[in-house]
Amino acid sequence: MYQRPIYRPQPAAKRRRGRSCRCSFCCCLCWLLLVLILLAFVAAVAGGAFYLLYRPQRPTFSVSAVRLAALNLTSSATAPALTSAVTLTITAKNPNKKVVYLYDDLALSAATAANGVPLGSATVPGFTHQAGNTTVISATLAANAVSVDPSGASSDIKKSGSMSVVLDAETRAGVRVGGIRTKKIGIQVHCEGIKVTVPAPPKKLVATKKLTTTKGTKGGKHNATAPAPAPAASHKHVAAAPAPAPAAAADDDTSAAATVSTTAAAHSCHVRVRVKIWRWTF
Repeated sequence: MYQRPIYRPQPAAKRRRGRSCRCSFCCCLCWLLLVLILLAFVAAVAGGAFYLLYRPQRPTFSVSAVRLAALNLTSSATAPALTSAVTLTITAKNPNKKVVYLYDDLALSAATAANGVPLGSATVPGFTHQAGNTTVISATLAANAVSVDPSGASSDIKKSGSMSVVLDAETRAGVRVGGIRTKKIGIQVHCEGIKVTVPAPPKKLVATKKLTTTKGTKGGKHNATAPAPAPAASHKHVAAAPAPAPAAAADDDTSAAATVSTTAAAHSCHVRVRVKIWRWTF
């Protein structure tokens, strides 16, 4: 007698496991998105409340005075060396009423606007910028026999006329509100549109001798030379100017000593936030 083979259906356990895993993954993803949305909402509410309570504003920086104390460029065609000194005054204002800024040391630098020829650098100690406070920063930026690009230096460094310079300050700053302090981040203060005038080198006055004619008592006329003046009184006058740096060579043919100040209106600066992620800085 013929017997049919018994049909044994395949178990569906694997399908159920696959469906359960997919459902679990979808549930976890939905919960994660919900938590992220909730955190973003809480952060937005906290940020809005902080803004309404404290009204935070960025600090402002302006250059109120610039003085070019020394400027000397050697005449080498391949590797010219620049020696200069720039004194400046920067005014920093904190317009906030309850927000305090904490600054690390400030690295100041000056350069020409066209080709970026360095004119000097210096470091200013950090400070605490209290709310509603105005701080005046004075510094002298010096460059001692710095090698510069011949083409850029020849076009930017002039014996007379005016040249445009830019000033930069880099530091790290944090915020303190009450007893809460934030992590410090990098900021850059960039000041441009500053023009300084380089006067012509002082001219030397050449001393001259004067002969006078007198009559003798017994003879006729005779010539007599006027008595020489006292050693302290010299006929040679040189206009006063600050001396160049000691490193200046004797064969320099492009040199000038200047005392230059900016215009009456202060030059406002731009404050940029610099964020560093691993090796990149934005």
